[in-house]
Amino acid sequence: MFRHIRLLSFDLDDTLWPTKPVIMAAEQALYDWLAREAPRIVQALSIMDMRERRLAFMEAHPDMAHDLTLVRRRTLALLLEEYGYDPGRAGEGTALFRAARNRVMPWEDVLPVLSRLKQDYLLVSVTNGNAQVEHTPLRDCFHLNLGAAEVGAAKPDPALFQALADWSALPFERMMHVGDDLRRDMLPARNLGMATVWVHRFKLQSGREFRPDLCLFNLWPLLRYL
Repeated sequence: MFRHIRLLSFDLDDTLWPTKPVIMAAEQALYDWLAREAPRIVQALSIMDMRERRLAFMEAHPDMAHDLTLVRRRTLALLLEEYGYDPGRAGEGTALFRAARNRVMPWEDVLPVLSRLKQDYLLVSVTNGNAQVEHTPLRDCFHLNLGAAEVGAAKPDPALFQALADWSALPFERMMHVGDDLRRDMLPARNLGMATVWVHRFKLQSGREFRPDLCLFNLWPLLRYL
């Protein structure tokens, strides 16, 4: 069924590793840094308050919303300035956040499956997030890493998928996308003609829009299907 496939693209967050714990830890690391370097911010705002401000900034600046690192740096600079600190230190705080953001823990099936697949297929990561794959345990798993910030748009916009088609010179019919989100991963990939693999690690959800080609609880069955 999938013998024609030559390239597999993988979403990262909640497909290859759990996202919530690493984001919470990274936000706490930044908050602890602020407690030391800009205590007036911490006295006035909680982590949730800062998150709400960041979301409001994204709504007010949709042209930046795809670049989560830029959004964090801009909103941190605004906070620093508002509370009487040097906004130029936003880069330092953002770098600290990103270092913590890269401390992901892939699920146990991920490394062995990707290592096997890389022997026979082109593997590309495509993400709306801002994890730096080259600084994670998956640094050697992909031939190419693509992020929304680099291509200028976030899924479900097809720009990320078009970028991997441009890079590989393969038609979409010879590609397969693996992800956890029906709207952001499965639908745009299917609409371009890619095979789709929906990974729902926690519970089976209702896919009313359409049925992906494969529905898996982890990556192990990919080795059999491919």
